[in-house]
Amino acid sequence: MNFEIVQDISATVDAVDSALVDPSFLIRMDELPKLGTAEVVDQRRDGDIVYQDVRYLFEAEMSRAVTRVVDPKLMTWVERSECDLTTHITRCEILPDHYAGLLAGRYQSIVVGAGTAARRTISGEVKVRVPLVGGKVEGAIVGGLRENAAAQVALLDSWLAR
Repeated sequence: MNFEIVQDISATVDAVDSALVDPSFLIRMDELPKLGTAEVVDQRRDGDIVYQDVRYLFEAEMSRAVTRVVDPKLMTWVERSECDLTTHITRCEILPDHYAGLLAGRYQSIVVGAGTAARRTISGEVKVRVPLVGGKVEGAIVGGLRENAAAQVALLDSWLAR
């Protein structure tokens, strides 16, 4: 399932990019809906490119049809990203810790100036390979991404206003 999410953030492009590679901000992502934990596993910088791995735990109610196939406690993944602080383009791949054959995802975000603020556009694809319920799960994941994106704007605005 393809998706696109637009976030309007009350900060400069550079401030948004800086927050999204700041480990102190990244661990606060666990405050977003349906995320149980956020842990920076690895981060390194090569000039204006930041490479990072952040592990997340999905924490939300799941239907019985889904829990027959997956254990909710094993719904963890690493978001592997490459953030170019010059072009403001970030490429991410979702790497499930478990059930790698069932879930795949990737996205790209670009942050551009929008007046005195920034607009971040995230576009990507989520694929769930579970017969009969895959499409429904993809829709639930994308819905959760939209919910988290809205909450992330408030978290970013708060973080950057400090």
